[in-house]
Amino acid sequence: MKHKEHSQFTRWLYRIGLVILLLISLGLIFNQQIKNYLVSSYQPKITAKSAADNDKKQANFNFKNAKSLNFSTVANARMNSKKILPVGQILVPKSGIHLPIAKGVANTTLALAAGTMRSDQKMGHGNYPLAGHHMVRKDILFSPLYFKTRVGDTIYTTDMKQVYTFKVYRRAFIAATRVDVVNQTKANIITLVTCDATGARRLMIRGRLTHTAKLADTPVKVQKGFEARFNNK
Repeated sequence: MKHKEHSQFTRWLYRIGLVILLLISLGLIFNQQIKNYLVSSYQPKITAKSAADNDKKQANFNFKNAKSLNFSTVANARMNSKKILPVGQILVPKSGIHLPIAKGVANTTLALAAGTMRSDQKMGHGNYPLAGHHMVRKDILFSPLYFKTRVGDTIYTTDMKQVYTFKVYRRAFIAATRVDVVNQTKANIITLVTCDATGARRLMIRGRLTHTAKLADTPVKVQKGFEARFNNK
């Protein structure tokens, strides 16, 4: 009788072990897919008022605390997405980029949006730097910058009142220590920064401001681009 009970207990433990191993295996297999889904599900509604209100709030600009985009970081960001402060949108049609722009570079912000890198930056005035993550999938966050964006491409940003049009004039890989690219400039430019394929360096995209107009006065195609779902899909 005792031998039979021991045998049943052993089989029970064996089955539990198999279930645990199966769950771990599935987690490892679908880790990237789940992470992509969590990022893509962030579709905030941004208005001129909410963008202006968020721009007045305090944010974290300590880039040294930024973490790599692992599953834990993304899951935590999605659960705390209300802490993100959207201040506008960025649209790069040729690369398929359409993302919310949020204030600061907190891990929660960078996991789901492009983040502003200085507390005093303003669209269309001097240097407007944005940071974003480069992921395995080529159409999420700033990944398209690495795979698709080239010199001559057009970049649009909006604070939901005005649309600022930039033309890319420089695409370069720089050292991760080059924090000077965030500094203010006399020229009205945009600076986009993301990791390279190895994570050791940074890809920097720079564009010159070529045009400014009210959102309602921009071409319909651009307006529809801003109205569409964000490219994390």
